[in-house]
Amino acid sequence: MSQKRDYYEILGVARTARRDEIAAAYRKLAIKCHPDSNPGDEEAVIRFKEAAEAYEVLHDEQKRSIYDRFGHAGLERGGGAAHFTNVEDIFEAFGEMFGGGIFGDLFGSRRTRRGPRRGADLKTEVRLTLEEAASGVAKEVRFERSRLCEDCRGSGAAAGSTPQTCSRCGGAGAVLQSAGFVRVQTSCPTCGGAGRLITDKCRSCRGAGYVAGEVKLEVKVPAGVDTGMRIRIPGEGEPSPDGGRSGDLYCFVEVEEHSLFSRDGDHLILELPITYPQAALGAEIEVPTLAGKTTLTIPRSTQSGSVFRLTGKGMSDPHGGGPGDLLVQVHIEVPRKFTRRQEELLRELAEVENNHVSPKRKSFLEKIRDYFVAHDEDPSPAARG
Repeated sequence: MSQKRDYYEILGVARTARRDEIAAAYRKLAIKCHPDSNPGDEEAVIRFKEAAEAYEVLHDEQKRSIYDRFGHAGLERGGGAAHFTNVEDIFEAFGEMFGGGIFGDLFGSRRTRRGPRRGADLKTEVRLTLEEAASGVAKEVRFERSRLCEDCRGSGAAAGSTPQTCSRCGGAGAVLQSAGFVRVQTSCPTCGGAGRLITDKCRSCRGAGYVAGEVKLEVKVPAGVDTGMRIRIPGEGEPSPDGGRSGDLYCFVEVEEHSLFSRDGDHLILELPITYPQAALGAEIEVPTLAGKTTLTIPRSTQSGSVFRLTGKGMSDPHGGGPGDLLVQVHIEVPRKFTRRQEELLRELAEVENNHVSPKRKSFLEKIRDYFVAHDEDPSPAARG
């Protein structure tokens, strides 16, 4: 098997190209290599599929990031590689990006001629705790999806009536239109491409043939996912309006904030308070991880703000790499209250180190007495009244 070409090279764009530049390059290349423009040219079909695969990866920020870091191997390992088995898959996936006009019709007309339309994609949200995101979990999600109307069995017509063939397109769902010297095939404006018209609509679905209903679905979330990532569930989107393939469901991940850990990619960060004696003399301290407790060795003379790395104690890599690390940043904590013995020892330490410290705190009554004594001894005119 020959080695895959670089996606940026295929589209003819720089690695720093913006998304709109990538889309524009793909449009130009797809139109040039379109099978209808190159009948019988298998090489053009190969280039057409190649361009679609490159675009499918580079216009997706997550997949593009993986590709930039690990190349084709990273996409294959993480399940994010693009695979189009035939040209029709490309028409269904990207036909809409070409919009209206002659270029949109190049894609839309072929889809109308070759088979039924694909159902629309749906999206929902799956919320996870950090622990769930770290280990992977099966979560139930709920979302709205259309289902076949029981009253009309999907026909959209009221009981006792049947849909009528569209007189404008003759049931084909498409009509030919002229644009100068070019004739293009577009969806029929009268029936919207359905090829039929419903004159007496079903009251339950109002002619749509489908009604909305809540769906409950268990979704397997892989370990290591993070906020903003999405999980694709093939075939769980909207049904096709004319018997084709259903769309897909996209579950967008939202990971809740944790009370102890913050996250930086696959790494976790723990802010750990320690005492001055622990920092000065060293200590063995139990610290939490997502998998339980572990022991952290604090060496002598540790400075506040020092960071210690616990290898492999972070998050899993959702793309199959090794786990991240737990970064423990220590901060020397000064207690708010001292026992008498603690204060004595601290003052002795200050004397040994020849450090100036605040004098011992006076009582409130002592402060009042000193205030009046000072006031009585004040020689200023204002004090004498």
